[in-house]
Amino acid sequence: MMQNPPQDKNKRDRPLPALEVSPSLSADVILPRQTGRAQGRGGLLAMGSSTGGTEALRVVLAGLARDTPPVIVSQHMPEMFTRSFAERLDSLCAIHVKEAVDGEVLRPGTAYIAPGHSHLLLRLAPDGAYTVSLNQGHPVNRHRPSVDVMFRAAANVAGSNCIAVILTGMGRDGAEGMLELKQAGAYNLAQDEKSCVVFGMPREAILRGAADEVLALTDIPARLTALCRQRFNLRLPC
Repeated sequence: MMQNPPQDKNKRDRPLPALEVSPSLSADVILPRQTGRAQGRGGLLAMGSSTGGTEALRVVLAGLARDTPPVIVSQHMPEMFTRSFAERLDSLCAIHVKEAVDGEVLRPGTAYIAPGHSHLLLRLAPDGAYTVSLNQGHPVNRHRPSVDVMFRAAANVAGSNCIAVILTGMGRDGAEGMLELKQAGAYNLAQDEKSCVVFGMPREAILRGAADEVLALTDIPARLTALCRQRFNLRLPC
């Protein structure tokens, strides 16, 4: 009969090493908040999501018309998947969907997915057009891309010319950025609990008073179309 080998008592009683947890940093480590009047030209849509967001984004983006204002998207996703995710959405949507490229000018009828290795920021061209700026700095809320970073960038340069959407996702990334957008004059939508896979990010935004409306996922595309007509004087189809 085999016997278990004797254990080293000192080894057995030795405490386990503490797990190292990376700090949860704010958007301040990537870009400062600007409280002055934003000068961006034209409308902009900004969307953030995490767990369950791939399907939620498909529903929302597939419901948008070809002449919709530019859309920027941050979805928590590893970098090896964001390009193929954008290509899949492009095959399903009337608008063009692509992975964002540093320095490119945002065009109407196009959605720009943040690469999995970078935060998606915005800069203004001399004529006031929005341009992409990718940043590989520290993760924010332990995510890169971070929705908080993208929303702050939109608040800084687009302000009241932005409509933001926060979709299903775990945690709180995007909640503070959405509040900053509202304070800058943007109009914000949050996905409701019933239609979320995880009611984390939208819940945090709602609790902060950052959402102007809370809607079921399937109601968001039509509401975005109506808001674009109202706020940007666009003649989009109903």
